[in-house]
Amino acid sequence: MLSQEENEWLARVGPGTPAGQLLRRYWHVVGAASELSNEKPKKRVKVLGEDLVLFRDRRGTYGLVGEHCSHRGASLYYGFVEEDGIRCAYHGWKYDLCGKCLEQPFESPETGFKAKISHPAYPVAKLSGLLFAYMGPPEKKPLLPKWDVLVRQDGVKKVDICEVLRCNWLQAMENSVDPTHTYYLHSHTLKLKGNPDHVPFHYQQLSKIEFELVVEPTWAGIQKQRVFAGDDVPVEAPHPLIFPNILFVPVRMGYAMHFRTPIDDFNTQVLQFRFAPTKDGSVAPQPEDVPVEFVGTKNAGGEFHLDNFASQDHMAWETQGPIADRAREHLGESDRGIIMFRKLLRDQIHAVQTGDDPIGINRDPAKDEVIRLIPKGYTAYSHAAEA
Repeated sequence: MLSQEENEWLARVGPGTPAGQLLRRYWHVVGAASELSNEKPKKRVKVLGEDLVLFRDRRGTYGLVGEHCSHRGASLYYGFVEEDGIRCAYHGWKYDLCGKCLEQPFESPETGFKAKISHPAYPVAKLSGLLFAYMGPPEKKPLLPKWDVLVRQDGVKKVDICEVLRCNWLQAMENSVDPTHTYYLHSHTLKLKGNPDHVPFHYQQLSKIEFELVVEPTWAGIQKQRVFAGDDVPVEAPHPLIFPNILFVPVRMGYAMHFRTPIDDFNTQVLQFRFAPTKDGSVAPQPEDVPVEFVGTKNAGGEFHLDNFASQDHMAWETQGPIADRAREHLGESDRGIIMFRKLLRDQIHAVQTGDDPIGINRDPAKDEVIRLIPKGYTAYSHAAEA
C-alpha cells in the first residue's frame, strides 16, 4: 500500500507536480491526424492538465497552443486557422506554431508590444497517422521514437480512439503489469455473456509470471511473460509496458500499442494503434492518414456494457475511483509487476528532480533507429516461439 501523500505524488500530472514534470520529458499522443481536416482544422484538447488547441494550418503543418489567448483569455478554439498560424476571434491576435505573436491589429507597431508576447506552444510531430506532442523543457526534447509497428509498411494500420477513461492514468498503467487480470475480467466475462469467442488463450491457468526491467538506449520498460500450466502449452510472446505510459501487446491478427495520455488528474485518453502484418511480407497500401474508429465503453444508460476488452478494462480502472486509494489495497505475490512499476516511476521522478534524464530518452541521432518490439522467433499469428 501507499501513503496518501505518496499516492498523490505518483498520480497527479499537472504543471509543477512530480509525476507531471517526469511525464513532460516524453512525447505523448494528442490526437490522430484524420481527426483534423480542411473543414475542421482544429480540436480542443486537454493534456497533462493544460487546456490546449490542436490545429493544422493551411500549409498542412500541425500546432499545439494554449487555448486561452494571451491578450484577454478568449478561446483560440474559436479562432481562425490561417496560412501560418491561428488568429484569435476576439481581437485578432495571431500566433505561429511556436507561440510567437505575429500580429496585434489594434496595437501600435512602434511599441514592439508583440515581441514581448510568448504564448504557450508545444512541438507536434506526425508519425503513422498519430500526432505526438512534447511538453517539456525545449533543451531536453528527445527524438520521437521510431516504434517498428508504426513505421513498417508491410501491414494494415488502424487507430481505435476509446471513450474517455474517467480516472487517473496510473490505474491504466498498473493494469499493464497485472497479467493475471485477463482470465476473469476478459475471458470469463465474455464466456458468461454467451460469447462463443471468449478468447480461450487467456482462459488458462498460470504456472508463473516473469517480469524484467529493460533499459535500452532509445526506450525502457518492464517486459512481462506468462507461463501457462500444463504440458505442450504455447509460450506467450514477451511484451513490454513501455515507460512511462504505453503498452505493447500481441493480438490475434498482429500487434497493438496502447497510448494512455493523461488529460488531467481524473481523466485519460486511450488510443490503440493496431498493426496487422501481411502474411507474405508484402507492402500494404498506406493511406496518408491512418483510419480511425471510435470505441464506446458504456451503454446508453452510462453503464459499462462489458462486450469488449476496452469496456472491461475501463470498468476495472474507473471503479477504483478518480484516483485509486492505494492506502486501502492489499497487494499479493501476483502483484509483483505493480510494485516494480511503482518503484520505477518513483526512481525516475527522483532522477528528474536531481537534474538527470529519465530512462528511455534519446537525443542522439546516431541511435535513432527503428525500435524492434517483436521478439525474434515470434510472429503476429502465433503467441508461441516458432520451431
